[in-house]
Amino acid sequence: MVTKVISGDHAAAWGVRLAKAEVIPAFPITPQTLIVELIAEFINDGEFDAEFIPGESEHSVMSIAVGASAGGVRTFTASSSQGLALMHEMLYAAPQNRLPVVMVNVNRSLGAAAGIWLEHNDSMPERESGWLQVYVEDNQEALDMVIQAYRIAEDHRVMLPMMVCMDGFVLSHTVERVDVPDQDMVDRFLPKFKPMNVLDVDNPKVWNPIVPPEYAMEMRYQLDWVMDSSREVIREVDEAFADRFGRAYGGLFEPYQMRDAEYALITLGTATTTARSVVDELRAQGKKAGLIKLRFMRPFPEKELLEATSDLKALGVFDRSIAMNRYGPVFTEVRSALHPLKIPITDHIGGIGGRDLTLEEMQDIYALIERSMREELESQVHWHGLRGRQP
Repeated sequence: MVTKVISGDHAAAWGVRLAKAEVIPAFPITPQTLIVELIAEFINDGEFDAEFIPGESEHSVMSIAVGASAGGVRTFTASSSQGLALMHEMLYAAPQNRLPVVMVNVNRSLGAAAGIWLEHNDSMPERESGWLQVYVEDNQEALDMVIQAYRIAEDHRVMLPMMVCMDGFVLSHTVERVDVPDQDMVDRFLPKFKPMNVLDVDNPKVWNPIVPPEYAMEMRYQLDWVMDSSREVIREVDEAFADRFGRAYGGLFEPYQMRDAEYALITLGTATTTARSVVDELRAQGKKAGLIKLRFMRPFPEKELLEATSDLKALGVFDRSIAMNRYGPVFTEVRSALHPLKIPITDHIGGIGGRDLTLEEMQDIYALIERSMREELESQVHWHGLRGRQP
């Protein structure tokens, strides 16, 4: 193992190299570009044996990735924001054809009021595409999850593509200490890719045809069933990774100070680090605050979350995106999953457009959740860090 001080993008690139991906189609987009640039350097310098294919656009990139995976090779790509949106059509081809492409999406705002800064509004709409979707907290987790993603996605009980989501700039361009495992350790953890179906000129077959109503519904049902059953594989891979490398991430989510918690917050990505600091402060004051770091949006761990929150008196959800129905997408899923609890659940939206999420704002979030244990709040949804007077 070698310790490096590197950015989140470079950590992801090291994960791809260690996983020995064979085909990497790519198109540059901020703040993802550093990933594919470093991969191209590895290949150019003879340190990484892979085929690097510059695409005409992100749509072309995902088309190449689908074709390469169908050809039976381990495939990687990366994107962000508008690029991920341009891939939208081809994203749906990979899951239904059971192609375990791995992609890192570096989260960035999308559309009008466009910027290059952090939001989760690019990846959240794609959670219905059939891709597994995990959100990482730091650069070490970014590297580790690229490696884990291949073992999860390529497991024959799963065989679905997987998206590793990383907060733009907060991780992608910020350097941290990262332990880079030895290649032989990764080789022992990650077996060679064994595809279930391969495009073969000697054994022709039809892929992705027009499917009539007599079969389409069953195909969708099977895809949904596989997505749901992948949670067991995710748990197994997290445990196996911990045994090999000494780092565990909790699988679907990671609880913190939840054993006796009375109220808690659910977070994704780097907001977790800020929330953890506030929980430590509140615990020092004798308050029973807790935290759940939600890692996977797909599969969404509704049963597991229901068990983890069963003793709470109030719960908050942090959203770094907005679904334009007043509530954030994480909140709507959590509220639906935890409806049997009959406890107050509040939505807390912040950090939109790359705005800093401060400790003071996180303290306000926890104060509102604590208050909701005692009284009914005027609204279920709260925006934090807004400037000026708002309607």
